[in-house]
Amino acid sequence: MIDTDIVRRNSVSVIGTGARTLVLAHGFGCDQTMWRLLTPYLQDEFRIVLFDYVGSGKSDPKAFRGKKYSELSGYAEDIIDVCEALELRDAILVGHSVSAMTGLIAAIKAPDLISKLVMVCPSPSFLNDPPHYNGGFERADLEGLIDLMDQNYIGWANNLAPLVTGTNGDAMADELVESFCSTDPIFAKTFARATFFSDCRHLLDKAKQPTLILQSTHDALASVSVGEFVHAKMTASQLEIVEANGHCLHMTHPTQIAPSVIRFAKE
Repeated sequence: MIDTDIVRRNSVSVIGTGARTLVLAHGFGCDQTMWRLLTPYLQDEFRIVLFDYVGSGKSDPKAFRGKKYSELSGYAEDIIDVCEALELRDAILVGHSVSAMTGLIAAIKAPDLISKLVMVCPSPSFLNDPPHYNGGFERADLEGLIDLMDQNYIGWANNLAPLVTGTNGDAMADELVESFCSTDPIFAKTFARATFFSDCRHLLDKAKQPTLILQSTHDALASVSVGEFVHAKMTASQLEIVEANGHCLHMTHPTQIAPSVIRFAKE
């Protein structure tokens, strides 16, 4: 029996009719609608499960618990709950940005539910840890970003969106600003801290699922070296570098990555 409480809580929707199931997990400040440019290329091949994390999109705000969602494990529980609610087995988890890591956590905890991982612009840690790891940011930089959320939430959204999309002043960046601003600031700040201050590097070699890493050549949030680090640590992984600007390949380059996702999912 499908658990309708979870379906409502996470605003779950299902499209497509394929034999294999893809679960698409959105990134920070986003919701399931951000996958709409990629799903037309996938829905004839796969059953696709879309959802919103609690605190995002059209999820039930009453289900938000600050302690639970202050850590990535809380969002990973949402993924597991959705899979269990729909009675999924051997699903392929496609996670964007931080959801590459929440998907990793879910895959380690529930390997029977998730058989493969697709990581779109992943980062196991945004913090620099010299000399062996360059996450891209100093702690003071990220603390300043979080502080700006309190001081000027709209300004924060306008500053971050072009960095994420790799564009400036276009419809895609404007859409992301709108997505940021439509999220309750308390929920957004909790997710932001979990996103930017978590360190999942020690978990990368614990997931045994085959993994496809899709990496932009020019990503202000996760450089090529970060994608290479993830690939080196995950023994069953393959890395594809896409000539692109920005952190949202599923939005900016869906036609380029869709064949890779289809091929990998069918292997």
